[in-house]
Amino acid sequence: MKLEGIHHVTAITADAPGNVDFYTRVLGLRLVKKSVNQDDPTVYHLFYADESGDPGSDLTFFEYPGLPRGRAGAGMVHTVVWRLASEEALAFWAERLAAEGIESEWDGARLRFADPEGMGLEVAVVETDDEPLVGQHPEIPAELALQGFDGVRAYATDPGASRAFLEEALSFEAEGERAWEVRGAERGSFYAYDEPPAERGLGGAGTVHHVAWSSTMEEHEAWRERVARAGMRPTPVIDRFYFRSVYFREPSGVLFEIATLGPGFTADEPLETLGEALSLPPAYEPLRERLEQVLTPLPDPRPTRAVK
Repeated sequence: MKLEGIHHVTAITADAPGNVDFYTRVLGLRLVKKSVNQDDPTVYHLFYADESGDPGSDLTFFEYPGLPRGRAGAGMVHTVVWRLASEEALAFWAERLAAEGIESEWDGARLRFADPEGMGLEVAVVETDDEPLVGQHPEIPAELALQGFDGVRAYATDPGASRAFLEEALSFEAEGERAWEVRGAERGSFYAYDEPPAERGLGGAGTVHHVAWSSTMEEHEAWRERVARAGMRPTPVIDRFYFRSVYFREPSGVLFEIATLGPGFTADEPLETLGEALSLPPAYEPLRERLEQVLTPLPDPRPTRAVK
């Protein structure tokens, strides 16, 4: 069995309106689902992705208004990396970020920057046969757009403590002492560790909550069993309506999820209008009137969509 790379990455924001503006208007992702945290439905769960809401491009956020900023430390993902197709695309993003007043740092064919709440982001020129997962934006040509995740970087004090679990239980393929490729039949991405800063990590706005890896529906239970046999104490399978999930912490402390590749975001609304209205799984539908009164009003991201 092989996992199909990253399914999604979930992070935390204290400012949903600013979050929508940055990820749709500036980065050109599509808001494909406006829903709620199913463990705390008074909290938004916002999903940004390519035009179809495909796994492998899906960055999600829980909103906790007023939450202080956090900082990444040991046992936390600190950088989310997207793919670009060319050096021309890299130059485009350097200019676009500068025009928005966003500082960036070059590292060869990579460009590092942060979102408005300090979460580490990176775009990198990557040669791959994977399908590009691209959103539509009137100011961002498709050939220059973000093409889905390349991977995530986490902090770990002792990467060797996770090696056996990652390679034997999850079938990650080693690429040196601190990095692995996670590749299935259709798609792949990387997972890597860096030396943590001296300061202890602190969850909060601008930090990653967890990273989810993609599984077929047929293999999902088997993955849970493999994780359990390795001693990681996974949760039961949880039906999130748009996918099914199992959660656990890997030995270095990073919260992992294994999520299924379906049913997908069109389970309750058509592709053409994804993310335009508040979507609630059936169990939460009776709460709609109350939730619409307490959730933060959001800007309309549709003006950033390309006109066909």
